[in-house]
Amino acid sequence: MTGQHLPLAGKVALVTGGAGGLGRAICHELASGGAQVYVGYHRSADAARAVAAALPCPERGHLAAAAPVTDSAALATLAGQIAATAGRLDILVNCAGTTRFVEHADLDGLDDALIDDILATNVRGPLAAVRALRPLLCANRDGLVVNISSIAASSAMGSNIMYCASKAALDNMTKSLARALAPAIRVVSVAPGLVDTDFVRGMDAAWRDSQAARTPLQRLAEPEEIARAISAVATHLTFSTGTVIAVDGGRPLA
Repeated sequence: MTGQHLPLAGKVALVTGGAGGLGRAICHELASGGAQVYVGYHRSADAARAVAAALPCPERGHLAAAAPVTDSAALATLAGQIAATAGRLDILVNCAGTTRFVEHADLDGLDDALIDDILATNVRGPLAAVRALRPLLCANRDGLVVNISSIAASSAMGSNIMYCASKAALDNMTKSLARALAPAIRVVSVAPGLVDTDFVRGMDAAWRDSQAARTPLQRLAEPEEIARAISAVATHLTFSTGTVIAVDGGRPLA
């Protein structure tokens, strides 16, 4: 990387859910831009350490960090650790999320435990992370929060009814937070369509092919394309806040 212009040099980023397929790509993209990256994890400590060790620009001191978004006390501890080790936080990517496939008509299959888990992780979790890390993000009056949403928020088509509702709530919260935290912190949602992660590749091949065929660009998104959208928000779309950026191959047009 020597001699290259690194647009995120000097920045520090935390990616919750950083050990997952999409999270890995986001961590790699931010590190490639020169940021020091904290790879947030809940249960996947070894995987997060492996991601951190493999990131570009290792001289930045990338680290795996326990970031269970359903545990507000743990997030407060993490904020203290970042303050002590890096002294700043410029970018928070709320990538941690959960779901399970339940047919929309199967209301009994959408049990209370799953509903509570989805809401705690996908809605309360991002807010808890922002709440804990707000002082660090505010410090330089140039903070950025990117919430990983989904086109399910607007299409109401997704892995289950509550997942769709959780992403709609997240997009609404993006707008509320953008208003509440301006001008010191920008808040943006990035809303992918179906992304070709390990999780998706484990699904029925015929179903995946049908989803690609129903997308105007005739394929699924690559994780790196979502990651590049986040990088663009951080480096080029600097007057954007409180908005939802779709990275969906035109799927709503089909």
